[in-house]
Amino acid sequence: MKSAVEKLDPTRVKLTVEVPSEELKPSIDEAYKTISGQIQVPGFRKGKVPNRLIDQRVGRGYVIETAINEGLNGWYQQAVQEAELRPLSRPEVEITEVPDPSAAAGDLKFQVEVDVMPEIELPDYTGIEVTVDATETSDEDVTTALDELRGRFGTLVTADRPAAEGDFVTIDLTATIGDEQVDAAQGLSYQIGAGTMLDGMDEALTGLSAGEETVFATKLAGGDHAGEEAQVKVVLTAVKDRELPEADDEFAQLASEFDTIDELLEDLKGKAAESKVAEQGVQARDKVLEKLLELVEVPVPASLVSEQVEQHFAQSAEADHDTEEHRAEVAKNTEEAFRNEVVLDAIAEKEEVGVEQAELIEYIVTTAGQYGMDPNQFAQMLDQGGQVPMMIGEVRRRKALAVVLEKARVTDSNGATVDLSSFVRPAGAGETVDAGDAADAATDPVEGTVVDNDDVDTATDAAVDSSTTETTVGQDADAAEEAPAKKPATRTRKPAAKAADADAAEKPAAKKPATRKPAAKKPAAKADDADAAEKPAAKKPATRKPAAKKPADAES
Repeated sequence: MKSAVEKLDPTRVKLTVEVPSEELKPSIDEAYKTISGQIQVPGFRKGKVPNRLIDQRVGRGYVIETAINEGLNGWYQQAVQEAELRPLSRPEVEITEVPDPSAAAGDLKFQVEVDVMPEIELPDYTGIEVTVDATETSDEDVTTALDELRGRFGTLVTADRPAAEGDFVTIDLTATIGDEQVDAAQGLSYQIGAGTMLDGMDEALTGLSAGEETVFATKLAGGDHAGEEAQVKVVLTAVKDRELPEADDEFAQLASEFDTIDELLEDLKGKAAESKVAEQGVQARDKVLEKLLELVEVPVPASLVSEQVEQHFAQSAEADHDTEEHRAEVAKNTEEAFRNEVVLDAIAEKEEVGVEQAELIEYIVTTAGQYGMDPNQFAQMLDQGGQVPMMIGEVRRRKALAVVLEKARVTDSNGATVDLSSFVRPAGAGETVDAGDAADAATDPVEGTVVDNDDVDTATDAAVDSSTTETTVGQDADAAEEAPAKKPATRTRKPAAKAADADAAEKPAAKKPATRKPAAKKPAAKADDADAAEKPAAKKPATRKPAAKKPADAES
């Protein structure tokens, strides 16, 4: 097979492929076998019909068309591998020449246009200079941490007074649209000011006493009527204060591994200092990535951005969600995410960054917590959905940016050098995970694993924000075959939950590269919808059209 590549622009190429007669023959022979098992000819069993009778019944042109349709994907994949391309989009195929049905042999020629991963030239990223805010741990930080810890062990006590900001309340909700009740919930516990319920809820509850009720208008955040205006009646059944335990030695023994409150306070002070360093690390990480992207030009395929924008709004249930401003924002975020991943993937390859099994497990456990899921269930879901390679790619990119951050020169606003060694921890020697072993690495080791979220290695958070709906781009074609473009949407919001506009807060990423199957369109049969979604229809030859007669006695 011969193939040639023509670069149409930095992100799009045209493949010209020629399959000689001797390489096409096995596909034609297989097509004869397939058709032989489909048609009925008196005196012959299915699968035993001679080729000459098949030619008489359905025409050799139909046989050739079947052979092309079945073999086209393999030839396309071979051409992609030989040219070392990393496809990003669905290929568009045009068959330019097919063998003459009346001839004993002939060549097949076709062309494919497809978006591919652009080639970039990495800049020197050693010594990138960034400045972060100066920080200092204060007594107030320690007090805040102690109060948060005391709050975990607090008890709720009924209070005989109107509800105020910060109070815990027990409420009943009833939502109606017109005269129809569309949702109801009883005995809900809520903290006023938390902002995790419906818009207007905090204002409606403030000032109410036990036994009182009010009605307010809002948009429902979940269920079958999400996004619709509704009248919500809220009945406050109880107001509760949270009483905190005394901060003494007894509390220290209850809430920690320490025997005295002084030991606990010293530990909280150390954790507060670590938190300050982590804040500086995140700030430095973002600034380093921003400067890094300023040093390299990354072309973005327009079709990829357009597809992601359409996919994004097709999933939205809100009528006022689709605006020009919002589309522009999603497009911008898609382009930015694509550039991030292309650059970080290139750095990961240059630095030979691998992903260790423990790092993958840790990332899965952390992400499961963001979804509110059990880590083992989350890992099984990733395995079943073929999304583990995507997770490996994310961890790899995070580590790549950690490498750049480690090489950077970071100072604070006071001019002092910032030591981020506790934030950027270089990976130690360990067992790396590849796509082939990803499923086992994701599921088996998680069994029985306990990870303290306070001790999660922040170095793995060094690439892109861990948004629960973020997608990724830039994985290689092999991984893309196994990983869908989206992360699993596993969180189900309660009807009363607040509908946060995640789109404005997160960066949707462009679609990952996928080596899809091209397919030649059969002249006599329309491809079904499923095939059409995965396989681009090949344009018919302009000059030569094989006969496409259907088998007269073929079983349907």
